Amino acid sequence: MPLPLLAALALAVLAAGYLLYGRLVARAFGLDAAATTPAVAVNDGRDFVPTRPFYLLGQHFSAIAAAGPIAGPILACQTWGWLPCLLWIAFGVVFIGAVHDFSALVASVRHKGQTIVEVVRAALGRRGALALMVFIWIALEYVIIAFTDITASTFVGKTEELAALGGAPFNKGGAVAAASALYLGLAVLMGALQRFLRIPLGLATALFVPATLGAVWLGTQVSTALVMGQVPWALLILGYCFVASLLPVWSLLQPRGYLGGFVLYLALAIGVVGLFFGGFTIEQPALREGPPLAGLAANSLFPFLFVTIACGACSGFHGLVCSGTTSKQIAKETHCRPVGYGGMLLEGFVAVIALGTILILKPPEVGKSLPGPGVVYGDGIGKFLTVLTGEGTLVFARTFGAMAFSTFVFDTLDVSTRLGRYLLTEVLGWRGKLGAILATAATAGVPALVLLAAGPPAPPKPPAYMTFWKLFGTSNQLLAALTLLGVTVWLRQGGKSVRFTLPPCVFVASITLWSLVGQAKDFFGKLVPPSLPSGAAPFPWDALANGVVAVVLIGLAGFLIVEAVRAWSRRPPVGGDGPALVDGTQGRPRPS
Repeated sequence: MPLPLLAALALAVLAAGYLLYGRLVARAFGLDAAATTPAVAVNDGRDFVPTRPFYLLGQHFSAIAAAGPIAGPILACQTWGWLPCLLWIAFGVVFIGAVHDFSALVASVRHKGQTIVEVVRAALGRRGALALMVFIWIALEYVIIAFTDITASTFVGKTEELAALGGAPFNKGGAVAAASALYLGLAVLMGALQRFLRIPLGLATALFVPATLGAVWLGTQVSTALVMGQVPWALLILGYCFVASLLPVWSLLQPRGYLGGFVLYLALAIGVVGLFFGGFTIEQPALREGPPLAGLAANSLFPFLFVTIACGACSGFHGLVCSGTTSKQIAKETHCRPVGYGGMLLEGFVAVIALGTILILKPPEVGKSLPGPGVVYGDGIGKFLTVLTGEGTLVFARTFGAMAFSTFVFDTLDVSTRLGRYLLTEVLGWRGKLGAILATAATAGVPALVLLAAGPPAPPKPPAYMTFWKLFGTSNQLLAALTLLGVTVWLRQGGKSVRFTLPPCVFVASITLWSLVGQAKDFFGKLVPPSLPSGAAPFPWDALANGVVAVVLIGLAGFLIVEAVRAWSRRPPVGGDGPALVDGTQGRPRPS
């Protein structure tokens, strides 16, 4: 199949999903443009800020579009071929992933902008909320560990091919790090100018979007200024996340998300140019021989394809973003469809482009010597960009591609830390600045300890994110199933149809629990002789930790399912449209 035709089919499915299926889902939820949203009702200028949908979509998209939709499809294509990956991305995102994001956003908006934990508390009760809190905490820690390590990996390393191009010493990782640091500085400056000088959004866009591209170029000129090892970079990134997650949203989160959105939109546009007009051909097989169709083997298509692709089709992390930050900025309920449902479809297309960056690699290039997903994606986007700019801009192009990858990931990290703060302060009742600081320190501290213990990657030791990736993907998608479970019970209790949320909930829960059983078996198998390492080799603590976490996740999910069955059997409230809405009553939120 020609590459342009494959990309066109994927785009057609995503567009039809938004125009047809997305409209049906939105109609079932009965969105009301006149309803008072939490952002309008509270409007504290810090967390609750009514935001225009285009601005909010950029921030939301940059928060949800992390390593998952890039690394997942690339890793999965190497194991199973591109056809099953493309099918799951295209149809999974329309019928499952986007429905999850949209429903989590609407449910949070109608629960005063509270997190999905409080939605579950209203639907399943206190015990269910507590179990979900523990589950989310574990899932967030895996997100932060995996994404911190994969971001730090883009900030280190030299590329010999690029080092020879410009004459002067060039460090690709240092260029990406410098460009990313400059980009964050621009975001802070933009937020300050908008806050204190009230510059119009159009003027800010005209000034700072080109400046972001200038930051990429400047990063290539000072590529040796910020050169550190992977562990120091990881700790520095976590320190940034600690500070950034405590700042008001106007000072960094909103402008950074807005600028990041343009970087991501530009990466999407470059991907479109490369896929349709680059003259590249599909070099990878549609199906790879060897992996079994189903089973508990580590490379069986069912269930591990789904959890490996992870966020490219469905992500429970998105429910945390929707109910943690985005719901607090929705100005009108009707904005939930373009921001929630549409944002997930954009992420699906990110996954398609990521798949395209490995499809253009010839088979001899694929194997044990293949660079990490970040390098594959960055170099692929760089090749796509040279279609427009020519081979003479290869250094800039590949630096931009790698920075785009780090932007996808980097923007998610401080949002994850902020969500951890929201979660702990909300559930534990911690108030004030001290509670926020403690909750943030707890959220960022555990990943710091894990990455310190893991140490720098060195052959044959894999990077930390590879050690945790499959369990990260599984916990992430199981969280999506549990979010859909809570929303489904909430809809049921409000006398609403559950036909759009119940089927994807059952499917994703089945796949992820199946995956957890297989991973637990694999992890604990590494602890039994003769699997135990001999001599001076260290004990496989990562396998033990992952095995214990897998069992804990199975137990928490089982408990939540039991609580949901109990709540399902309760009599729905009379005349309600869902419990605990914006004004604290049954029925529609009262318009202002």
